[in-house]
Amino acid sequence: MKMFSRWRWALCLGLLFSAFATAAPLTEQQKIDELIHRVEFLPGAQFIRNGSAHDGKAAADHLQMKRKYAGGKIKTANDFIECCATRSSLTGIPYQIRFADGRTEDAAVFLHDELKRIEAPATGAMPHVAAQPH
Repeated sequence: MKMFSRWRWALCLGLLFSAFATAAPLTEQQKIDELIHRVEFLPGAQFIRNGSAHDGKAAADHLQMKRKYAGGKIKTANDFIECCATRSSLTGIPYQIRFADGRTEDAAVFLHDELKRIEAPATGAMPHVAAQPH
């Protein structure tokens, strides 16, 4: 009887691990959610919009508002980056990110790099890991 119990336990573990290995790829909307999450929780970063610095929460709220306003025009994560997350729709001035170490980078560069990480084949890492400045 113990042998059967161990066999069932091993089978359950095998099924569990195979379920994680074959997880469905993220939808475009999930990728956008993840990009916004990474902006919100980027450690020590400030987001520069029209010359004013904002924390991650304010930046994420702003991106969500722009996403909602854009509505059906946003089909992909790239659409989101290009239409909502790279420049002011009022002034055309590019958004920037000032990292905790003082470096500044255009938001478009950061977001495209993060999208590549999100779309990369899974390496066992859990989602929603705060992005590290590069």
